[in-house]
Amino acid sequence: MHEQIEQVQEVISKLRPFLLRDGGDVELVDVEDGIVRLRLMGACGNCPSSTITLKAGIERALMAEVPGITEIEQVF
Repeated sequence: MHEQIEQVQEVISKLRPFLLRDGGDVELVDVEDGIVRLRLMGACGNCPSSTITLKAGIERALMAEVPGITEIEQVF
């Protein structure tokens, strides 16, 4: 479990520069039973495209690179 959290944080750290460039950021809230809970912050928090960013970008990267991840949830 702890290793999975580290892997998720590693993937997020690779994606963070792209979010920061657009005035946003992402925070890892929790990883439990294959579900990653993330909080989008800054410009990402209220951006109309945030769901697309979350699902198409972050979710795809996490599911491809971290074994056992099945879903990404946005926490507000």
